[in-house]
Formats: sequence, C-alpha cells, structure tokens
Amino acid sequence: MTANELRETIFGCGHENILATHKTTLEFTRDTHLTKKGDCIVAVGTDKALADLSSEFKQLLRKPNAKLTVIIEASGIKGQIKAHGSPQLILTHPTDAVIRKSEYVSDKTLAIRADKAARDLPRELVEKLRIPRQKVKITLIVRV
Repeated sequence: MTANELRETIFGCGHENILATHKTTLEFTRDTHLTKKGDCIVAVGTDKALADLSSEFKQLLRKPNAKLTVIIEASGIKGQIKAHGSPQLILTHPTDAVIRKSEYVSDKTLAIRADKAARDLPRELVEKLRIPRQKVKITLIVRV
C-alpha cells in the first residue's frame, strides 16, 4: 500500500432474503432484518457503516480522482466492483453504505459511477450470500 491507497475491511453476514437483483445500486447494512424489498442489499449485520470508516479513508475517497475497488467475498467466492469517489460524498450514515451506478449522492452513498450493481454480481456469490449467517468479507480499497 502506498500513501495514495487505503483499505477498510467490513464483515457482515448473509441472509435468506438477499436477492441482489437491483439494476443501479448495491448496499450493505448494519441492520439484521431484511425483507425481499431490499433487492440491492448484499450483506446484513455489518460491523461498519459509512460513519465508522476512518477519517483518512473518507478524505481520500473525497478526492476528485479517487477510485474505489470493492471486493465482496463469501465462502471463497468473490465479486468485484469498480467505482468512483467524489468531493460531494457525505459518508456519515450510521447503518448503511450504498454503491451507485449513477452520480446521485446522499448520506448513504459510498461511491458513484460503479461498473456493477447488485444484479451484476456473480450468481454463484449471490447463492452464498443467501445462506443465513454466512460470513461475508467486504474489502474497500481507495486509490488516488
């Protein structure tokens, strides 16, 4: 890792109601309750949300040319998303983190202009994410 790269690791769990079918977003949450309406959610019960990320990580993610790589791993199966940071990011939500294909920013937004949403994840990974209490590791790597 260089001074222009920082990592955060988030641990969460799978849930039987994970669908991962949303076309434009992908989300993970500290919440443990999930209905099938939450079709963008890919992990529940996470140990971190946006408010918990380090101030150094947030500062780097807010640089105009920041790029974010997100690696979601469950039971040895991985999915990867590439997205962008933005000076507009708020990064304060206490329970959620959303990665968006669009450029829309709210207090839940972790990254924008992503190359994938929930429905674009490998279906083999989604099957693992549907297992209740399945351990899920989410690695965030920001580079400038």
